[in-house]
Amino acid sequence: MKPSNYPKIFKALSNEQRLKIFMSIYEQSLKSSKAGSVFPAKDSTCCVMEKAFTKMCECINLSRSTISHHFKELQNAGLIICEREGQMYRCRINEETVNSIKEFLK
Repeated sequence: MKPSNYPKIFKALSNEQRLKIFMSIYEQSLKSSKAGSVFPAKDSTCCVMEKAFTKMCECINLSRSTISHHFKELQNAGLIICEREGQMYRCRINEETVNSIKEFLK
């Protein structure tokens, strides 16, 4: 990863709500990898954006449009990957970015 990407990543994570959203998706990714897969299976609902929106709306008391904005910022920073599945989006952590951050912080 280029060093020029780090400011964008850390700026995205500097927002408390985005950090909460990222950590929630990250924790779901960890649960999925402990279950034997690196990323959630296609039939897994743990990282479906609709569920994430609903959960985030309840946890941090923000509107759906605000949470949508936060997801977009996380995606633009390369922290999450969202894939369209019909009318839904499946989101997962971008492992490459997370590993790069870990290396940077060592």
